[in-house]
Amino acid sequence: MEKIDYKKQLKHLYKPSPKNPAILEVPAMNYLMIDGEGDPNLAQSYGDAIAALYPVAYTLKFMVKRGEMAMDYGVLPLEALWWADDMSDFVKGNKSKWKWTAMIMQPEFITEAMVQDAIQTVTAKKDPVALPLLRFERYDEGLCAQILHIGPFSEEGPTIEKLHAYVESERHQLRGKHHEIYLTDIRRANPKNWKTVIRQQIR
Repeated sequence: MEKIDYKKQLKHLYKPSPKNPAILEVPAMNYLMIDGEGDPNLAQSYGDAIAALYPVAYTLKFMVKRGEMAMDYGVLPLEALWWADDMSDFVKGNKSKWKWTAMIMQPEFITEAMVQDAIQTVTAKKDPVALPLLRFERYDEGLCAQILHIGPFSEEGPTIEKLHAYVESERHQLRGKHHEIYLTDIRRANPKNWKTVIRQQIR
């Protein structure tokens, strides 16, 4: 049975350098998404979103593996877009006013109908509280700059500053939302080894 490793196929998106920021064009891709707001460390809604996204993502994986496609692939990592109505709240770390979209990228062959079937299956088995908020949507990020952060989330500041300084040095401007891709299972790894892709839309 064919097994697809999207992180390997899309290495330029999921394995950036931790030393040197880079500018790249991110293609439009499909995602399972749930929106919310508030401090992710305190808001139950963020944990609820993750608890709904993963069961649907894995249900889709096994639907494809056991169905007519007979194809296997690794579920992609959790990602999140972060912003605030007043971006000074985001910069200052006023997390209670942060807004977010938690999401997991899906292969091109996943359809809306398949997502709805997966949601029905998950509803029958677990019925996560945030499941009614889940949507399937195409996100076109376009021109971006990114870098890999290694370490706990609380120490991302210098990495983000380095990325923004690079964008300015390349005569680009920041736009859109702060994007993070969580490559490490933080339940098992030492925080000093956590790997997070830091990505920012630019113009």
